[in-house]
Amino acid sequence: MAKTLLRSGNLDDFQAVGGGGQAVFESALQIREALRLRKQQAIVDCLAIPQVNDGGDRVDWYSPVDGQVVSWKTADEDARFRALRYLENTVASVESLSKKCLQSPKTAQQLFGSLLSKAFQFPNENFLFLIEGKPVICFWGFVNLNANARDDVLDCLRESLIPEPVVIDDPEPEPEPTPVITFEQADEPLITPVTTVRITEDDLYAPEPAPVIVEPVAEAPAPVVISKKRRVPLWSLPAAAVIVAAIATPLLWPKPAPSAGPAPAPVVITPAPVKTVEKLVMNLPLHQAEVLEPKVKEPAPAPAPVVIAAIPKDAMVMEANQVKAGSTRFLNGTWRAILDVKDPVTGKPPSLRYQIQNNKGTARVVHGDNIICRVDVFSGLHSNGELMIKSRGNARCTDGSRYPMPEVSCKAGTSDVAECSARYDAKTVVPLTFKKAGA
Repeated sequence: MAKTLLRSGNLDDFQAVGGGGQAVFESALQIREALRLRKQQAIVDCLAIPQVNDGGDRVDWYSPVDGQVVSWKTADEDARFRALRYLENTVASVESLSKKCLQSPKTAQQLFGSLLSKAFQFPNENFLFLIEGKPVICFWGFVNLNANARDDVLDCLRESLIPEPVVIDDPEPEPEPTPVITFEQADEPLITPVTTVRITEDDLYAPEPAPVIVEPVAEAPAPVVISKKRRVPLWSLPAAAVIVAAIATPLLWPKPAPSAGPAPAPVVITPAPVKTVEKLVMNLPLHQAEVLEPKVKEPAPAPAPVVIAAIPKDAMVMEANQVKAGSTRFLNGTWRAILDVKDPVTGKPPSLRYQIQNNKGTARVVHGDNIICRVDVFSGLHSNGELMIKSRGNARCTDGSRYPMPEVSCKAGTSDVAECSARYDAKTVVPLTFKKAGA
């Protein structure tokens, strides 16, 4: 029975991941078959079946099982939560199997474990489908361009489950009701009449200040009492003077003068006796002076001879003057790149050659059973003197497959000989050595 087509896409739109110098996608069918032979059908059913077109640049992904297909975004929340829990258990089983294979003494088992550790990488949640509620991943073994493999492959699914915050607008305040005025209230006066204040006879006199009594101090004279002032009728003053007098009178009351206590008796301080200092007599031994001969300075040791390490034949030399000037003329030409990895088919390192002129060129890889892959490359120097060589996507191979190209970085080492490394992903970095082609 024909399987359901889930998704199609160009290989150039994504970046393949892998391990041991090999991409997961190149062995996708072998990985599914190896899992089936190990009776890991639950893992197999989560991986869509890829099929590359005749041009080798486009791939179709088909469902491994039959049933109703629902995309991750259109599925309801309960279905997505169940699918996420299912994938968490599946990924845990994959990691356990990968670690077990990596610990095997067999090279083929180690390669399978390395590829399996990256198999469940996929670009984002748009490449996950639910078939009868079970998750199926398309473009597994790929990530988005210029992106690294995620430490937790299911992070993108968890982020899509977080609900978006709902913004609630503050309700507008209700307008205050307009007061209703009746005909009876309209006849009322607009200004409230002032309440009449009655003035009594006591209000016509200035208040008397309270008598101030100074507390007695030992051997001090009797307390002084300030005499009362005569009450003056306020009606004998003009109106303005009455108001001023009412305000200023409390401020003009006299304050009691502080009582003077007895003067303290003088205290006689006897100075402490000064101890006499005995005269110290130092008896120094006297010897006849000796004439010392001046010391002769020893000559400084001769500097050790500088040993210049021999430059390996046909090695790439990053000349200091060119690097300082930002020039990569030392890179022009054809180079053999020797990788510290082994091809799983031949057991030998893949043949990798770079032909670069003025920071542009091509790279050619020969691996497996004489499979040739080619890709365009470009190079440049960073401000810190580091040389970078990158490719424009994966290399296209004669058998229709794609070969992941490493990102090469070099720095000047001893005698300015280039020390390089090839980086396939965040965790796969291998040493690399450049030799002039024809050596």
